[in-house]
Amino acid sequence: MLVAERYEKIVEWVDAQGSMRVTELSERCGVTEETIRRDLDKLEQAGRLRRSHGGAVSVKYKDELQSEIPYPERAVAHAEEKRRIAEEAVKLVEPGDRIALDASTTAWYMAAGLPNIPLTVLTNSIKVAAELSSKEQIRVIATGGQLASKSLSFVGPLAERSLDAYHVDKVFLSCKGVHLSKGISESNELQALVKQKMIHIADEVILLADSSKFNIQAFTRVAAMESVHKVITDQGVLEEHVDALNELHITCIRV
Repeated sequence: MLVAERYEKIVEWVDAQGSMRVTELSERCGVTEETIRRDLDKLEQAGRLRRSHGGAVSVKYKDELQSEIPYPERAVAHAEEKRRIAEEAVKLVEPGDRIALDASTTAWYMAAGLPNIPLTVLTNSIKVAAELSSKEQIRVIATGGQLASKSLSFVGPLAERSLDAYHVDKVFLSCKGVHLSKGISESNELQALVKQKMIHIADEVILLADSSKFNIQAFTRVAAMESVHKVITDQGVLEEHVDALNELHITCIRV
């Protein structure tokens, strides 16, 4: 396959699927992963696709991938349920813990409720970092990276790479969709990739999801349900969903 032909095929495949990994492109093209990475760099420079950590995203999906709901709107949606969930999550934090908090509004509520005790908090959320700034005993580490203005968070390769340097005891994260067979998902691929990294560096994964998130499959898969250790949700969750979580040996806490 000629180089120009390979470029066209890569763009065609990425556009068709929305995003693809370097490993998959390498197999399809019959070239090394390093060659694919160079191809993706050149195609991004030409504006034909967009690089993501470990792969590429179609520019045709840019609007959809970046279409996060603005933070003020998310903060008021199911606010009472999110506050109760956050209060319950705080009970799982112990002095000396190293925890990660994502850029969800529930994580922000949780940050507001954290007591001023010795903790290390790793986050990609500007709102979470600001909320914790007045609590002197809590050490806050922000990822840095590309600013996602609607969610007031850091995303992209720099945010993902910075997470590789750390290990945490617990990660508390939310999502757009919880599907018992298809896993947890996000509407925004860049946020999904950061959440994947947080899960990878954590000993325990605690999902904060109100009942409206259940049986929803959003655009980008974050992880399988088997990656989750505990789910904190509200009383509106269906019994069949609780039973399914129990079958997966996932602790379900309803508040």
